[in-house]
Amino acid sequence: MADYIVRATAGDHQIRAFAATTREMVEQARQAHNTSPVATAALGRLLTAGSMMGVMMKGKDDLLTLKIQGSGPMEGLTVTADSKGNVKGYVYNPGVMLPPNQAGKLDVGGAVGEGVLSVIMDIGLKEPYVGQTILVGGEIAEDLTYYYAASEQTPSSVALGVLMNKDNTVKQAGGFIIQLLPGASEEVIGSLEKKLGEITSITDLLDHGDTPEMILQHILGDFGLEMMEQVPARFYCNCDKARVEKALISIGKKELQEMIDEGKSIEVNCHFCNKNYEFTIEDLKRMCEKS
Repeated sequence: MADYIVRATAGDHQIRAFAATTREMVEQARQAHNTSPVATAALGRLLTAGSMMGVMMKGKDDLLTLKIQGSGPMEGLTVTADSKGNVKGYVYNPGVMLPPNQAGKLDVGGAVGEGVLSVIMDIGLKEPYVGQTILVGGEIAEDLTYYYAASEQTPSSVALGVLMNKDNTVKQAGGFIIQLLPGASEEVIGSLEKKLGEITSITDLLDHGDTPEMILQHILGDFGLEMMEQVPARFYCNCDKARVEKALISIGKKELQEMIDEGKSIEVNCHFCNKNYEFTIEDLKRMCEKS
C-alpha cells in the first residue's frame, strides 16, 4: 500500500480526524540514515505525525518543523513537513541501541529521555509560530497529545506506531490524530473517549490489513464519519547542489578563501537526507567571486 493521509470529519463537524499509513516513508528514512531499530521507531513516529500535522496547514508554502531535544542517548530528532504530504527528518544519534522496555517494546522513551518538544509553523507571517512543551514520556504520541492540550488548547488523541521486521526493516508504520473542535458536546466527548479506549495498537490494526479509512471507521463510524480527501505522503528532501552552493556563498568571501587556501575539495552533508555534495577548489573559487 502506497503511503497516504486521509482527512475526515465526524460528529456533525465537532470532530476532525487524520489517519496515515507511512511504511515506505519510514523505511526510506531508515535507509537514508542507517538508523538503529529504536531510532527508526522514534523517527518514524515523528515523521508520521509531521506528515499529518503538515496537511492541517492551509498555504501551499507553509512549513512545519517538529523538534525534540532530550536527555537520552538519542539526544533528539528533527522533522520538517510541508502542506502537501512531503516530510523529511533526522535523528541526532542514529546508531543508539537500547534493550527493550518493560513491555518488551522498543524503548523510544528511554532513548529520548526528558526534554522539550518544539513545534514551529512558518505560515507566511512576519515571525513563525513557536510552541514549546515539556516531554511527558518521550514516546512522542503522548508528547504531541500534551502539546495540543497545553499549547493549542485542542483536546486531541494522537496514536503513532512503527513495527519492525526481524531484519530491522520497517514492517508497518502509521498513526492518527483525532481532535475535538470548539463547542463539542459532552455526549460526543464521552462517546469518543470510550471508543478511543478500545483501540489497543495502531500497528496491530495496520498489520491486520486495515487502511487509514478503516481505522477511522473503527473509531468514528458511529459519529457520522465523512471522508474529506486523501493526500499522498512521502519522505522527500528538496536539497540539491545549487541550494547547497547558495548556502556556501552566503557564509562570505573570507571563509570561502580559507577553504580554498586549505587546498582540498570539501564535502557538505544534508542532515535531512544524508546526501553528500562535493565541491572542488575550482567550485570554491567560482563561489568566492560571486560572494
